[in-house]
Formats: sequence, C-alpha cells, structure tokens
Amino acid sequence: MNAFQRNESKETLFTFISAGDDPQKGDFPVQKKSPKLCGSNYPLSIAFIVVNEFCERFSYYGMRAVLTLYFLSFFHWDENLSTAVYHAFSALCYFTPVVGAIMADSWLGKYKTIIYLSIVYVVGHLIKSVGAIPSLGNQVVHVILSMVGLFLIALGTGGIKPCVSAFGGDQFEEEHTSERSKFFSIFYLSINAGSLISTFVTPVLRGDVKCFGEDCYALAFGVPAALMVLALGE
Repeated sequence: MNAFQRNESKETLFTFISAGDDPQKGDFPVQKKSPKLCGSNYPLSIAFIVVNEFCERFSYYGMRAVLTLYFLSFFHWDENLSTAVYHAFSALCYFTPVVGAIMADSWLGKYKTIIYLSIVYVVGHLIKSVGAIPSLGNQVVHVILSMVGLFLIALGTGGIKPCVSAFGGDQFEEEHTSERSKFFSIFYLSINAGSLISTFVTPVLRGDVKCFGEDCYALAFGVPAALMVLALGE
C-alpha cells in the first residue's frame, strides 16, 4: 500500500454530514458554562483559585522563613547541618513537581491531583507544627515529626505546582483570551503577595510571641498550617 492509499483509507474513517442532516440528540453533549464573576467573563472559580494560591504561598514561605532558625535554636544543630537540611528540603520542593505532573497527566487529572496533594500538604504542616511543641516528647520525637512534616510539605507544594495555574487557565472559554491573560497576571501577583507578606509576618510571630517559655515556633508554623487549611477549603 503506497502513501496515497494509506491516506485514502484514513479518510474513509470519516463520514460527511450535510448541512441538512442534524445529528441526533445525545450525540454531542452540551457543555454547561461555569458561573461568571459579577457578570463579567471571568469564571467564578478563578476567585477561589487566586485566594487558594495566596494562602498556599503564604504557608510555604512563612514556614520556610524561620526554618533555619528552628534548626539552630530549637534542635541546636550546627550551621552546616542546618544549612544542609534546609537546602535538601528546598531541592526536594523543586523535584516533586515532576511527580505532580506525572500524576496529573497519567493518572488522576489536574483537579484530583490538586485536592489529594493539598491534603498531604495540610497533614505535613500540621505534623510540622506539632513537632515544634517543646513539651511533646524529646528531641528525637521533634526531629522525626519535623522531617516527616517537611517531606509531606515538599511533596504537596511541589506536586500541585504544575497543576494549579494550568487548571485556572482551563476555566476560561476559548474566546476569552484577554481575560485569561489578566487572570495569569493576578494569579502571579497573588503568589508574590503571599510570599512577601508571610516573610515579614512569620518571623514576628516567632520572635514577639512567647509560648512554652521560649520563642513560639509552634505558632510560627501553626499560622501557615491554618492558611493551608483555608486554601484547601477554598
């Protein structure tokens, strides 16, 4: 079979429908349009996506802002070990987007990947906050809880990273290209705003608030955990 015959055989797979032939009902399901935001062309769902991303970035950067100090003053590790663990955690956060992308493309889809890994993310924050309570066990317990929490946080924050922005873009209809472009501008503004505000707020919570007779790392990690719970609720 030559190339022309192969192309001809492929074309026979398609049937021609004339203008007068209406397809039967049920052949092409009608896609329901999503609710709009305040009568505009912006889907209502993008408001939740933007707030979700602000809370998620606040929780991540807020926790990371005091992480090295936590290793130094709470665990009493030396600078070399603290720096090594901090950078290992950061490297893991930049590797796990590969895991999230594979899960979304090959298994769960973007929405379920975001939901499931956000739950993992919240559990990691909660474990990390509990591990910062001085009266709970000895240092070995604190280290184990903190490392488990950091691993889950890295899996969550990296896993949802390749999915959230793409999921937001999917909410728009094809003809609303300008609205989609503005959404991405607002989306990345929320990322930077959450990162900036948390970098100032979380160290204040650690240094100015005392709990258990010392710096309140449990509160400094707990507030980002609460923001992540809010993000999951959104």
